[in-house]
Amino acid sequence: MLVVLVLMLVLIQKEREAKEIEKSSASQVIQLPQPVKKGGFSVEAAILKRRSRREFSGQALKCEQVSQLLWAAQGITDPDGSMRAVPSAGALYPLEIYAVCPESTYHYLPKEHSLERISDKDLRSDLSNAAMGQTSILDAPMDIVITAVFERTTAKYGERGIRYAHMEAGHCAQNIQLQAVALGLGSVPVGAFSDDGVSKVLGLPAECKPLYIIPVGYPQ
Repeated sequence: MLVVLVLMLVLIQKEREAKEIEKSSASQVIQLPQPVKKGGFSVEAAILKRRSRREFSGQALKCEQVSQLLWAAQGITDPDGSMRAVPSAGALYPLEIYAVCPESTYHYLPKEHSLERISDKDLRSDLSNAAMGQTSILDAPMDIVITAVFERTTAKYGERGIRYAHMEAGHCAQNIQLQAVALGLGSVPVGAFSDDGVSKVLGLPAECKPLYIIPVGYPQ
């Protein structure tokens, strides 16, 4: 009986690992600076000052700011690496985060707190076109795209897993927006886009579905 149980646990773990988005062997991985975990800007102040900002200056983001924003989105928050910055049903973490920047587009790797380069092109114009031509996406120095692999949650929770993934995307988006305020930046959540269009622009795996686009930058 014990042997059967062990084999079942091994199979479950292998199935979960198979569903994770794998790093491309040809991709370039860039290590991000460690995030600040005790800032001088209160949560209350961030809530009070949060606004949707659609116009951005041309100023580029610092690497430290990118690091902080992505950590707030899906960063690891405990020593053993099992917990992240947002709650997740069953700790299954269906979200995958992409960062579209002027020089390249990246896939965020939470466990390593690093960026995997998936394109060396400026995809902001194409991403904007896939989102009904919204200029905030084109003008922002970084567009954070929140996507989900629904199978990670539906495998355990059935159809309710889709709802849980959408809820998690909302938690993630709010973290990003409040962190942006604390960094002196502006952001706006975007939901008006073609799912197929965004997937094509980013070259997303078939199981990875776009849920949110959040342009981030210095307000104009």
